[in-house]
This record gives sequence, C-alpha cells and structure tokens, in this order.
Amino acid sequence: MLEAFMSIFKSCFGVAADSDLDATGGRRDGLLWYKDSGTHVSGEFSMAVVQANNLLEDQSQVESGPLSFSDSGPVGTFVGVYDGHGGPEAARYVNDHLFSHLKRFVTEHNAVSAETVKRAFHSTEEGFLSHVSSQWPRNPQLACVGSCCLCGVVCNGVVCVANAGDSRVVLGRLVKATGEAVAMQLSAEHNAAIESVRKELHAMHPDDPRIVVLKHNVWRVKGLIQVSRSIGDAYLKRQEFNREPLFAKFRLSEPFKKPILSAEPSISVQPLQPQDLFLIFASDGLWEHLSNQEAVDIVHRNPRNGSAKRLLKAALHEAAKKREMRYSDLKKIDRGVRRHFHDDITVVVVFLDSNLVSKSASSFRVSPVSVRGGGAMSGSSVPNI
Repeated sequence: MLEAFMSIFKSCFGVAADSDLDATGGRRDGLLWYKDSGTHVSGEFSMAVVQANNLLEDQSQVESGPLSFSDSGPVGTFVGVYDGHGGPEAARYVNDHLFSHLKRFVTEHNAVSAETVKRAFHSTEEGFLSHVSSQWPRNPQLACVGSCCLCGVVCNGVVCVANAGDSRVVLGRLVKATGEAVAMQLSAEHNAAIESVRKELHAMHPDDPRIVVLKHNVWRVKGLIQVSRSIGDAYLKRQEFNREPLFAKFRLSEPFKKPILSAEPSISVQPLQPQDLFLIFASDGLWEHLSNQEAVDIVHRNPRNGSAKRLLKAALHEAAKKREMRYSDLKKIDRGVRRHFHDDITVVVVFLDSNLVSKSASSFRVSPVSVRGGGAMSGSSVPNI
C-alpha cells in the first residue's frame, strides 16, 4: 500500500523514481543526464550531459581522492571532458585510460605537475593509435575517429589545466568590491577558426599552402577537421593510415612526412586564490551558445545545486532561439536529428571551498569519488563516421 502511494506521489509531483537514479546518483530526463550535486576533496561539484548524436560522442569524468597508487601520494580532484568526433571510440578510450596513466606518472614523481599530465596525454595517445593499428584489418574507419581532450587537476592549492582541442575551462573569481564574479579562461584552444592557430599550422607546415582551407565558410585543417590537436585522428598523424580501405573523403592526395595534427596539450598551472569560487569545464557545444562571462554569471547568481544542468539548459534555450523554436519543441527532437540543432554538450562545475583548497593534500582522509558523465546514454550500432 505504501509503495503504491509513493509511486502516485512521485508521479503527481514530478519526483524521479528510484529507477531513474544510476549508481552515482545521476538522473535522466530524455536525452539529458545530470548529477545536481556531489562532493569532491575541495568542495562540491555538478555535472550534466545532453546527447545530440546517434551515439553520444562526449565523455567525462570526475575522480576525487588519491591521485597516485601510493598511500602517501597527493590527494585532489581530477576532471576530464572528452569531446569525440567521427564516433565515440576515442573519447571512450580516453575516459578509460587517461586518469590511470596520470596516477602512474604521479606515483613515479610523487607530485602533480605539467610534466606528469603531459606524459599521461602522450601515453593515452600512443595507446589509442596502437589500438587503431590492431583494428585496421577489421575496422579501418577507426583511423578517422578522434577526441578533444580537456582535463584539470586541483591539488595542493593549485589547478593544472591541460587541453588539446576546443573544449574550455573557465574560472569564476569573486570581485569583492561588487560581489560579482569575473570570468577567467584558463585553457588555450586549438581550432582553425582562431587566427593564431592558423598561423601556427602554417609555421609548422611551411611547404603546404593548403594546410588550412576555408570550406563552406569554416576553416578546416586540410579541409577536413576544425581542431589542430586531438587524441586519435590517426589518418592525419601517420601516413600508414592514409590509404584504402579508408573512405576516399578522408584520404589525402599527397603523402605527408610528419603528423598534420598533434596530441600535445597546452598546459597552464594556476595557484588558486581565496576569491576563486568555481571552475566550469565544458565541451565546445556549451561555448557555441554562451560566453565565458554569461556562464560565470549563471553559476554565481544561482544556487550551487544543479549548476551544470542550469548552464546546459541555458545553452539549449539559446540554440532553440537561434532556430526560432521553443525549448519545449527542441526537447522533442530525437538524437541524430538533434545534431542539426546543437552538439553533444558536457558541463562540469567544480566549486572551490577556500578552506579545503588551502589544506595540504596529505591531511585529507576521504572516500574516493568516481563519476562518469552520461551513464549509459542512448545509442545505436551505427557509427557516426
């Protein structure tokens, strides 16, 4: 009797049933997955993911607790956002391997540093390219799959950010005089739409006048891809994959002697200040619709609970507005078709409690937290090649 009453109560008042919860406390609303609140070493966090592709190509994770395999090693919080393209395989691979590689190198050096993060990127890249090579006889199109890779590590009062691609992390810093928060972008992006990126590509490939091509009003590397750095995309890194049976539209007419794309991350190390309130990690699908300051204002002027979902919905409202639609109508569009209106979008908001951030990592005794964004989102067996 009580169970029947609770079922009716939840239905009438819109309360999610227990079955809507995944193992990490995440919930689902159609193509939207969200975790409104969780606790990490230095405060709270919030996550949200919306699917637009047939297969979700965004992957993400929050790992909080030990950052090495040693009992005496550093403790902190790792955040990763991996925006796949060509299919989900590269982003999934990064989600499964990058953090474990980082822990291995942190164990060796007993510290988080730009070098340990860089080595974790390189190991992840080499591992995925080896996987592509082993799969070539059965699945050659895997050579066209890649992922942008953004991660951040908060440890010992410092945030170390590494990025390859066009995802972004923005810091919200309190302005005491006004009580408002100002946006500070901590990551460098690698998209051919940015003039400095095009100059970098021309400098690296001085003998190739078509290293960047304006195609359908979009700058693309070799006319194929917008990002200049990524994990995967083996067909633009190793000549051995630039051949049949790769689809003709991906094969270059001229052989190349050195990689066209790079997996080298841009890294910044930022000491955290008492006025630093939160970090917003997001795939470029969010930043297509919201500016850095707009995103920071939304987080700062609203309750912490549900911050990531609130940002994501703000971006979807903007996407609907651009197509002269209502948000309620956009929500009715199914995955696959939805990609014509917006990209997969992943958002992670990490709040920074200054009292916890300033503590020595060795003083923490915490239960590890591990959350994968999206859970088991809807999918299909047809790759998005």
